[in-house]
Amino acid sequence: MESSENGDKGLNGETVIGSGDNETHVEDTESSTLLSTSTPGSGEEEGGNLVHGSGGFRSKFQVTPAIVVHEVGIDQNGKPYKVDIDDEHDDKGEDTSRNLDNNPLASNDELESPYSQQMELYADDLHERGKISQILNRIANYQGGVEPNISENYKSRPKTVCGSVKLGTLLGVYLPTIQNIFGVLLFIRMTWIVGMAGALESLGIVIICCFTTFLTAISMSAIATNGVVPAGGSYFMISRALGPEFGGAVGVLFYLGTSVASSMYIIGAVEILVKFIAPVLSIFGDVTIEANAFNAYRIYGTVILLILALIVFVGVRFVSKFAALSLACVILSILCIYIGIFAATKDDNVRICYLGDRLLTSDVAETNGRFTCSKDNYTTLYAKHCFNETCDDFFNEHETRVVDGIPGLASGVFHANLHNRYTEEGKIIGTDMKGNRAYGEIIADITSSFMVLLAIYFPSVTGIMAGSNRSGDLADASKSIPAGTIAAISTTSFVYFSCVLFFAGTIEGDLLRDKFGESINGGLVVAKLAWPTEWVILIGSFLSTLGAGLQSLTGAPRLLQAIASDGVIPFLNVFGVTTKRGEPFRALLLTALISELGILVANLDMVAPIITMFFLMCYGFVNMACALQTLLRTPSWRPRFKFYHWILSLIGLALCVTLMFISSWYYALVAIGIAVCIYKYIEYKGAEKEWGDGIRGLAMSAARYSLLRVQQGIPHTKNWRPQLLVLMKLEDDLSPKYPQMAAFASQLKAGKGLTLVNSVIEGKYMERYDDAQVAKQKLSRTIEQFGVKGFSDVLVSESVSVGMCHMIQNAGLGGLRHNTVMIGWPYGWRHDHNERSYKVFLDAVKNINAGQMALLAVKGINLFPSSNEKLKGTIDVWWIVHDGGMLMLLPFLLKQHKTWKHCKLRVFTVAQLEDNTIQMKKDLELFMYQLRIDAEVHVLEMSNSDISAYTYERTLMMEQRTEMLKQMKGNKKEVQSIIDQSHVTPASPTKIKLEPVQEESQGPESSTDEEKLESHQYTFTPGAAKLSSSTSNNGKAGDYLQIKPDSKFNGNLNKKPDKKNIRRMHTAVRLNEVIIEKSHEAQLVILNLPAPPKSEAAELNFMEYLEVLTEGLDRVLMVRGCGNEVITIYS
Repeated sequence: MESSENGDKGLNGETVIGSGDNETHVEDTESSTLLSTSTPGSGEEEGGNLVHGSGGFRSKFQVTPAIVVHEVGIDQNGKPYKVDIDDEHDDKGEDTSRNLDNNPLASNDELESPYSQQMELYADDLHERGKISQILNRIANYQGGVEPNISENYKSRPKTVCGSVKLGTLLGVYLPTIQNIFGVLLFIRMTWIVGMAGALESLGIVIICCFTTFLTAISMSAIATNGVVPAGGSYFMISRALGPEFGGAVGVLFYLGTSVASSMYIIGAVEILVKFIAPVLSIFGDVTIEANAFNAYRIYGTVILLILALIVFVGVRFVSKFAALSLACVILSILCIYIGIFAATKDDNVRICYLGDRLLTSDVAETNGRFTCSKDNYTTLYAKHCFNETCDDFFNEHETRVVDGIPGLASGVFHANLHNRYTEEGKIIGTDMKGNRAYGEIIADITSSFMVLLAIYFPSVTGIMAGSNRSGDLADASKSIPAGTIAAISTTSFVYFSCVLFFAGTIEGDLLRDKFGESINGGLVVAKLAWPTEWVILIGSFLSTLGAGLQSLTGAPRLLQAIASDGVIPFLNVFGVTTKRGEPFRALLLTALISELGILVANLDMVAPIITMFFLMCYGFVNMACALQTLLRTPSWRPRFKFYHWILSLIGLALCVTLMFISSWYYALVAIGIAVCIYKYIEYKGAEKEWGDGIRGLAMSAARYSLLRVQQGIPHTKNWRPQLLVLMKLEDDLSPKYPQMAAFASQLKAGKGLTLVNSVIEGKYMERYDDAQVAKQKLSRTIEQFGVKGFSDVLVSESVSVGMCHMIQNAGLGGLRHNTVMIGWPYGWRHDHNERSYKVFLDAVKNINAGQMALLAVKGINLFPSSNEKLKGTIDVWWIVHDGGMLMLLPFLLKQHKTWKHCKLRVFTVAQLEDNTIQMKKDLELFMYQLRIDAEVHVLEMSNSDISAYTYERTLMMEQRTEMLKQMKGNKKEVQSIIDQSHVTPASPTKIKLEPVQEESQGPESSTDEEKLESHQYTFTPGAAKLSSSTSNNGKAGDYLQIKPDSKFNGNLNKKPDKKNIRRMHTAVRLNEVIIEKSHEAQLVILNLPAPPKSEAAELNFMEYLEVLTEGLDRVLMVRGCGNEVITIYS
């Protein structure tokens, strides 16, 4: 049977033997050796079969136990012979399973692994860490950041399908935020604020408050889009961003603010009810008397609080339904106000009475229920000012006049309302004269000023975190929260701006300043403006205010329960208990108690500043968290929301602090005092919670206190950044051999974190102390030259390997210790017979791996760019095994530097036959999206393929070379001669080309022949390992590869290759082919470093695998993770 009929060409042009399910016979013309490949008939077993299909032909090299497969070997005379790849016995009945010492990468057991087909080189890592497809599957189901359960690596778990409907931006964020922002103050205090402050200063108050919340919303959007925000919203963001101490303190303040806000809403609802809707409900008499009104507020407020608390406890579903009704009332009321503004004319029946320049109450302006506004002796006004026909001077000197209270936009009242008319308590509104309520004059109940009105108004713009509180219910929180929140703030800000202008341009100034509508029969001023009737506003504002109070009573207990569940404040743990239905009953009781305290105050104008303090402090910490994270450049800080800046966050923080003190300095001090007490309490109790907060980052730049802080346990995943230890090799003159490693370290660190650049000098410390100091100075100059923010040190040791081991263990101080080691590639290991050339590298790799540190092995360092260059192209990541996210984190950190900033990131991962490639790509795209890393995603299929002739022969040569070096160790000349002989190929139809490869450690200046010989390494070129045309034509494999080594090593050459070594070489060759094909133009290739060998016997083989894996690549960064997760999708 002809090879041309049944053979096929592999990826590199090598001949692949096989013809589907038939048995292929190829005869050698010289030796008539029969080569046979047996494959099963129909049922193709997977397992350990190595399969390669090309052009419709399939061939399997069976490696399942007790199945014998014949392959080509070369005897001492250059003739091919049969090699039995048998797991147990060869044809002589001898045990050919390798000694465990010769199995570098295999586990001690001989169990078949599902990765043995294509990924044998990474078998240990895949067995320990799981397949990429399984990792991605779990991450896609929001299990990212949690170490996978390795015991379930081989089990398939069905995906859980979430049945709940996720909300979008409109319903999930925009409308709830609008509902929370628009509150009671818009209806019962906005007109009064405009009247007292004037249009200009009212605009100033609105702009300051809205700008503060807008900046806070930007900071909040950055935090909310920095990962998956689980249900918990604002408290979760603040606590996880600032740590348990700050998080606990701010969380408690936020809870107190929300609880007190419920009392404000209830007081507002009662005020609307008792003063404007049904004054007859007043239990204590005339509600125009402050004491009577407050007592009524306390009674009715307590009753409403109990009803609302009962509704919250019994029917949470009703709360959600009522929220929709409340929102509808708010929107309808505002629309009616706008219509009324444009419909207002002088013909409206809202008339007010003046005596001189003093606005009179309707009780005085009316006589027997009829509006008179006259000085006639039968009127109520006359009766108030005159006694026994003797009237006071002011009554005699001034006349009455009737004025339209809402004259409309065309009346020109805007100019009169442009400036402020602040009034002290007890004086007539808008004047400096002391008033007398008995004369029907409207008296100011509190002293007004810009700062007081600012404090009263600010709760009108709170509620911006409603969207983040619903993050668990959103389909895409990272998109919905920023867009919905900022749109809601823009909408409400526009409404507030327009209301200020329209109120000032439509309503008479003194009527604006009439807080309780005493001049219009106790009516609500804004309700009189509405179209078609005032009852739309009265009922709408009452229901919406009740809805807001209901929302506060619903959210506050859950916030307290979340704080208690975190366990950061021990005395609150009792409130973490819930009922069987999951209701925080105890927290609800405490919330109702706090709300009752606010209701007992009864004065809305005194409760509002308290809420202002709590919310301003909360917003200030949100801005501080964003600024800190941005300035510290923590690796986990990768918000998808890009329109933020630390300057904006600092401005927002400054505004919050300033507003606290200008509103009420004593309230501000009380709020700060509460926060400090809680902070110190949590710190005293030792909050052993680690959430990856930004405050931990500050510890890196502080002294003893910070050192003690950062060494408290393993840092959280969000705080993890590579703290580098760069192991630098020295030249004979003690200068760094590869100074470019320092430049690469600087690019990777971007000036942040810790970098240690260390070296080892071989010898005795007493004798080489001076050399160590010289080397240290040169290292210091190097790191200064390349802008590395770090330290240098030199260790003298009698063994380089031992010295490096000591550095790996002990470098750094306290919390300033490295977690990542960067080491260079031993370029001359192949042509240097001294095992030290690679032994130092492998010992370092093993020690780093044992210390559970991350490892960065840099190959091609002389080709890496300087820090002044700017590269364009791609950074290609080859994600073979899960390494805790190191492969994803490193390119992100590199792209922070100007050198790599313009490079695009591409992520390649490999799918096995049993993997769903389409699903893997979807999961990987989702994973990268949740990591907030922009990358082009590729999932490649590693189909089962034959072990090519090139792979087989390269494995054979590797093992022969290893055996020869073992036996001839110590005699450089003899070893080189033997190696040269082993590579000699006599004239035959088949040739293997040996290519010299220039070493980076050597320059082209090598002058002598010996130096030139030493500067080259001999390696196989895959494209050259092809059968000649005669083999293809005649189907003869006798001259497949003819090598005539020295007879002294005939026994070694007759030894068949180990099957696991063949598989590992197959992995390296196949991966290298794919990497070269996809990433040959990449600026940098980052890939997983396989597990180091477990025995010394396999170290040379391991080095050969790595050489084959990275062959043909200019810049390579081989990475091995530290065993812990270093990147997370969570905020």
